[in-house]
Amino acid sequence: MRHHEGLVHHILRRQVRGTVAYEDLLQEGRIALWQAIMHFDPQRGVAFSTYAGVAIQRRIWRAAKCATPPPGILPQETWVDVQELAEENVWHAAVREALDEAVARLPTRLCQVITAAYGLDGQPPCTLAAIGRHFGVTREMARYWRNEGLVLLRLPGFAGRLRQLCGQESRQAYARSQALSRIWLRSRRRRR
Repeated sequence: MRHHEGLVHHILRRQVRGTVAYEDLLQEGRIALWQAIMHFDPQRGVAFSTYAGVAIQRRIWRAAKCATPPPGILPQETWVDVQELAEENVWHAAVREALDEAVARLPTRLCQVITAAYGLDGQPPCTLAAIGRHFGVTREMARYWRNEGLVLLRLPGFAGRLRQLCGQESRQAYARSQALSRIWLRSRRRRR
């Protein structure tokens, strides 16, 4: 079993698992490996890994098929905690409002670039090349503006409320933010 455990993992990585957990299918593969060890006949002229591989594949397929409901059958109802769902929706709305406020405080061009790059206006996110074409600049300049906007959004004055809502108002979070900003500023100075 120990010698051929890797075969189970190899076959399992190549298979589509559907919604079944990796550990569950791993156990099914081990069962198939054990059965292959018990029933293998070396006199047939087939390598053990070939024989066991087919057995493991079939067992994994069968387990995945049994775990996936056939089409047309509705899944069992799951109970949703209405209060928890409402609290989550309120939190998402508050985060969105804080994000919109923070982005709106940016200079106009940076606000437009951040909004387009991340699709904050409800449109799909734009590529840097598309943003560059819109402003009549290169993709690299659009990237520069996007990064400038992100550096400003890291500052507590811009995103203090957003940081508070997301639990990022600790000293460590601010230190990480300042480190990222310093890296950006250093790279900006090198380009000049």
